[in-house]
Amino acid sequence: MANHKSAEKRIRTNAKKATANTSRKSKIKTLVKKIETALLAGNAKDAEAALKTATAEIMRGASKGVMHKKTAARKISRLSNKIKSAKK
Repeated sequence: MANHKSAEKRIRTNAKKATANTSRKSKIKTLVKKIETALLAGNAKDAEAALKTATAEIMRGASKGVMHKKTAARKISRLSNKIKSAKK
């Protein structure tokens, strides 16, 4: 258990940040799944619209420190390549 006031505060803030990061990761995963289900159904337009919202959320996650910037860029790149290949 924490012995100092600052350590107690750090425990509280870490818990808050952990829940925020978990919910943001979950939201990103949900948006990615939405894109993949649209691609499986053959709806390239729906997938493209979902990619726009997912891109914003992924980049927001990267800026907040939930994931690395290059990881975010890789995810966006791979999703957009899947959509491009589905359009052909």
